[in-house]
Amino acid sequence: MASKKPEIKTEKLEREYIIPLRVEWKKVPRYKRAAKAIKAIKQFLVRHMKIRDRDLNKIKVDGYLNETIWARGIKKPPAKIKVRAIKEGEIVRAELVEYSDKLKFKKVRAGKREKNAVESIEKKKTMMQKMKQGVAGKEKEVPKSEDEKKEEKVEEKEKAKAGAEVTQKIEKAAAKQIKHAAGGKTKQKAQPQRKALAK
Repeated sequence: MASKKPEIKTEKLEREYIIPLRVEWKKVPRYKRAAKAIKAIKQFLVRHMKIRDRDLNKIKVDGYLNETIWARGIKKPPAKIKVRAIKEGEIVRAELVEYSDKLKFKKVRAGKREKNAVESIEKKKTMMQKMKQGVAGKEKEVPKSEDEKKEEKVEEKEKAKAGAEVTQKIEKAAAKQIKHAAGGKTKQKAQPQRKALAK
């Protein structure tokens, strides 16, 4: 008798918070403030989104949110920030709510780049499928006669001979270049050593 696995319900919980950061980053030296601000966001979301074991690794900070925190450098992060938290299962994703103009344009560019990449991948897949179908169709359509097979063998031999000649020419040119590079002006003459005068 097969046992049934219990189905886990994945609820999508979404909330917006204004997180105060100044209180937290004032506790550390100036050169650690931005990193402390990121950690403060994670601690706030762990507490408010009810992560049971208080594991900060279950909070995923969006790249644009991270960039906003670090925009003015390590010493001057923002005092507070508006964040959208989306909980799916045990993982919480933190996203920025209000984008600056610079980040809006950057997000649009990234979206276009991603869309173009997906389209090019799909295009390549369709081309490969057409090629496979074309090759399979050609193999099935025309059986080759003995004369055609002989001609193909002759052509293959000629191609192999031509390839061998080309590789020999390349090897000769490389050997000649090495020979000329080793001698001539580039070679240093050994200087005679001076003997110390005995008194």
